[in-house]
Amino acid sequence: MSNIRAVKAMEARQVDRLQVRLYENRADLGAAACAAAAQKMKELLSGQEQLRMVFAAAPSQNEFLASLVKEEGIDWSRVAVFHMDEYIGLPEDAPQRFGAFLKERLFDLVKPGQVHLIDSTKPQEECERYTALLKEAPIDIVCLGIGENGHLAFNDPPVADFADTELVKPVELEEACRKQQVNDGCFAALEDVPTHALTLTIPALLSGSHLFCMVPGPTKRLAVEKTLNDAISTACPATILRQHPSCILFVDRDSYGA
Repeated sequence: MSNIRAVKAMEARQVDRLQVRLYENRADLGAAACAAAAQKMKELLSGQEQLRMVFAAAPSQNEFLASLVKEEGIDWSRVAVFHMDEYIGLPEDAPQRFGAFLKERLFDLVKPGQVHLIDSTKPQEECERYTALLKEAPIDIVCLGIGENGHLAFNDPPVADFADTELVKPVELEEACRKQQVNDGCFAALEDVPTHALTLTIPALLSGSHLFCMVPGPTKRLAVEKTLNDAISTACPATILRQHPSCILFVDRDSYGA
């Protein structure tokens, strides 16, 4: 059973293997993405004991997460959750920390059975710890977005590697990525944004069996255009989504340019 309103896509198309669904606005996009992800969660939980999921922390996910919190019929006690990146150098109580974002908007509300937060205070040790957690069992679902520079998690074009041998790594953030954090209202000025972070790598994200990618808003229009039309390369890391066997990209009029 779902209590999320049904929203029909204005347009549905396929680019390579990537399913693209267009919605009128952010609210419709969030509701539709929630319905799709929740259906997959319930389907998987009906046939396996535990579900392992990775979530993005960004304003682009707000409508999706708000809908998911209200979804009925999900046994969250059987869900293990991860997040995909975390700043290095922010105080542990900083509101901009991605772990805090997800705790406030999802984890503290639905009470997953296991919550695995990234502790970036000791980056190299944490890469090893989090890698071990990710390797314990396959990742079933990844809920993600696309950055203004086409990044996935914090895999900006200069550091993205489609054949990365690591699952988690420290990275330096590209200036365009840091500017996005200001554009999103997360930081007041560029100098306030950390310069480094820990991130799940591209192979780690693509290891998810099912990907749901939510990308609303006018600031993402160029990134969506490149994702769908450019050659698949790390110049726009999100282009790699076109090779995943089960990925749905949810866009609205503003991000799609319709």
